[in-house]
Amino acid sequence: MIVDEALIKKVGELARINLTEPELKKFKPQFKEILDAFSKLDEVDISAVRLSFQPVELKNFMRDDKIEKSLSQEEALHNSLHNKDGYIKGPKAI
Repeated sequence: MIVDEALIKKVGELARINLTEPELKKFKPQFKEILDAFSKLDEVDISAVRLSFQPVELKNFMRDDKIEKSLSQEEALHNSLHNKDGYIKGPKAI
């Protein structure tokens, strides 16, 4: 991959960072080094590796439903400043 100041500037724009000319020159070799390090991953033989879409096995990720006492409507509305007809009044959504 060709790393030039245009590429560094484009990456900076995507990251919403305004880079100065000295910063572009400073980051050019650093960015090239990072891309070279990641390109070494393309050389790794992964033909014998089983695909895994969930790298960490999930166990007991759902809890049992427990019936507990909840707030009444009056208690829920007690601390709200803006309520109307038994509901909390929120801002308009357009």
